[in-house]
Amino acid sequence: MQISIWEKQSFFSRRDFIIAGAGLAGLWVAYELKKKFPEKSVLIIERNIIPAGASTRNAGFACFGSPTELLHDMHLLGEETMLQTVEFRYKGIEKIKQTLAGTDIEFDDCGGYECITRGITDLSSLQEMLPALNNLLQTVTGNSQTFAWCNQRLKEFGLNGFDALIENKAEAALHSGKLVYNLTRLVQRMHVDILTGVSVKHWSHNNSHVEVDCSYTFVEGNVQHISLLAGQLILCTNAFTSAIAPQHKVAPGRGQVIVTSEIAGLMLKGTFHYDEGFYYFRNLGNRILLGGGRNKAFDEETTNSFDESDIIQDELERFLSQHIASGYNYTIDYRWSGIMGFTDNRQPCIKKLEKNVYTVTSCNGMGVALTPVMAEKLVTQLQEN
Repeated sequence: MQISIWEKQSFFSRRDFIIAGAGLAGLWVAYELKKKFPEKSVLIIERNIIPAGASTRNAGFACFGSPTELLHDMHLLGEETMLQTVEFRYKGIEKIKQTLAGTDIEFDDCGGYECITRGITDLSSLQEMLPALNNLLQTVTGNSQTFAWCNQRLKEFGLNGFDALIENKAEAALHSGKLVYNLTRLVQRMHVDILTGVSVKHWSHNNSHVEVDCSYTFVEGNVQHISLLAGQLILCTNAFTSAIAPQHKVAPGRGQVIVTSEIAGLMLKGTFHYDEGFYYFRNLGNRILLGGGRNKAFDEETTNSFDESDIIQDELERFLSQHIASGYNYTIDYRWSGIMGFTDNRQPCIKKLEKNVYTVTSCNGMGVALTPVMAEKLVTQLQEN
């Protein structure tokens, strides 16, 4: 089946920028491109009906790092790099609030918390190091006490089996689906085109253009191939990038999530982390959302398969019943997984792969907060080039 001249000259016409991936990274890149270059044409191509990596399959946290996670990063990467990453995340959350003000993304300044147990964390060492960490973070948050002990609230939230609790009032919750939905509508109003069901297979250079070879299903069961021309190609395909750009290594990490039925009298309120952020939970109205546990089976969870695994599902249910939902009657109403992208150095990646081809990947589990700022930095790099 051949495309018509009408299709070739409209839907499949040459664009100044083609973005692969309609998740948060792709949408924020499109937003920044139209802000900086309003006269340029921008097309987003997405292989699924909706983005299905991690953008709409995460836990809905607007966070920039729990104390144990940040102290781990500081030990691994150094103080300066840790602070720079926290600043990116903090600015990203602020940008979400500013850019999408007035839209329904269910942004809730409910605060964030880290739960501590002595068996996982050296509590005395954490008590000793927290003032210094607060002093460092003041340059980012403007608060001299970003993290504060609030052990008395463990009982208030109905939590069990934890030895301490640390509060961060600067963190929040949001609705991941409505964030992506409203950001999509925003870029469409800026005249960004979006084609779904289109997969990038590879690309080549055609004089000053990038020729992007794609596949799509034109009618049921009929897979077609088409070449799209772009001035520049930007891959925002995160953990799936290595499949189309083998030279760019991104490690996938599956994040599994469960959500309970509605619970009468639920006391939980806020966003919570545990064990350097490997566990995360929150209230979703009167439901409990719990995700993580990836550190219980790193090898098995280094995958781009969306299937749930028994080992992680069992661990999440154990954690839920032991620490969060003890004494409540509930069922598990939702189970899903999302695929995150990771780098060895835990840093987000903005990279020029070759002439006129760029990537924005690897948010290391912090895509909600990082993608708004990563998009800014990419567009600045494009301007400089």
